Amino acid sequence: MRLADNIPLAVDSIRAHKLRASLTVLGLVMGVATLITVMTLVQGANVYVEQKIANLGTNVFRIGRLPFAVTDFTLLSKAQRNRFFYPDDLQALAENCTHCQLVGATLSGNASLRYGDRQLEDATVYGHTPTMATIDTRTVALGRYFTDVEDLHASDVCLIGDRVAQEFFPAASPLGRAIRNGGSECIVIGVFEKIGSVLGQDQDNFIVIPLRTYLKERGQYNSLLLQVKAEGGEDLFERAQDDARRVLRARRHVAAGKPDDFYIGTADSYISLWKSISGAFFTVFVLISSISAVVGGIVIMNVMLVSVTERTKEIGVRRAVGATQADVLRQFLTESVIQCLVGGGVGVAIGFGCALALRELTSFPASVQGWVATLGVVISSVIGLFFGIYPAVKASKLDPVVALRAE
Repeated sequence: MRLADNIPLAVDSIRAHKLRASLTVLGLVMGVATLITVMTLVQGANVYVEQKIANLGTNVFRIGRLPFAVTDFTLLSKAQRNRFFYPDDLQALAENCTHCQLVGATLSGNASLRYGDRQLEDATVYGHTPTMATIDTRTVALGRYFTDVEDLHASDVCLIGDRVAQEFFPAASPLGRAIRNGGSECIVIGVFEKIGSVLGQDQDNFIVIPLRTYLKERGQYNSLLLQVKAEGGEDLFERAQDDARRVLRARRHVAAGKPDDFYIGTADSYISLWKSISGAFFTVFVLISSISAVVGGIVIMNVMLVSVTERTKEIGVRRAVGATQADVLRQFLTESVIQCLVGGGVGVAIGFGCALALRELTSFPASVQGWVATLGVVISSVIGLFFGIYPAVKASKLDPVVALRAE
């Protein structure tokens, strides 16, 4: 018998037992759907981390007194004793780091913003050096950044996030307007492009003021976060980190052989940490979904064995009219694979549907990729072949004479 003959026979047999076939593929549907959903979520999470959390810009690294990505809380506790970074450290790094193209620093705190009778609570106030105009990944959509002179004189100027602009100036230009930041006022000279939310937190409710203005108004109760940009390839980027480490260890009197009392963070370090975490979750979820898929395969094997018992006389008739053992084997394998392909296809559709719903209804960029669908279909086909072989072999080895006597 040809494959073209086996497929219609297999489809007719499945149609004759619709309920049994539906229950058979249910476990496989759940397993494949879970697998597809997990893979799309993990792929999307990797994209999310790269775009939102680890987006430091081209050839930019951060230096802080505390670790940027923490998995060991004992390490974090020890790091609390590290010295702060101060403006003198920023200046020394800018003057002595040979391969550092730009050196900047930031401080941040919370404040209530007010304009007229409108008020925004829990806004973030950033103090930036003028070099952050180039280092920072945020883009000024309207107006300009503050200058070195404005920072030097601690001028009362600021740039605002998109949400601040929409709340305070929905129908007018914010440039030149004075908004109240805690107990002081600042003149708006620029507006940043909309960023959106990261992990459900609004990233546009902020203002940026010159670092010296921040220090004059608020003082320094936290360590500066140093940010360094190093133009060039990977080699120059590594050299800039080595230069920065050398300068800061000398300033902080760290003895030779002792570990750094500060931490350097790059986009790769964030992504590497995330992938190690997501890899563990991915493995666990894949194992769980694989169990569902295997259970579905076992159900298919059991149902196929029952089917062989029920269709013993049919097998005998086919053998009597000339069907070979290989023909019977292919027929039952075809039935098993068709059921698995149907279950795999439905599972892929459900998994992608969940991923698309998540992407449309939230800001999470679930990644829907074609190779994931292909993998789901391949897995279901392999399960169909693996768990269908034993019932098919059993059916093919039935004695035709014995089978014909069966009632």
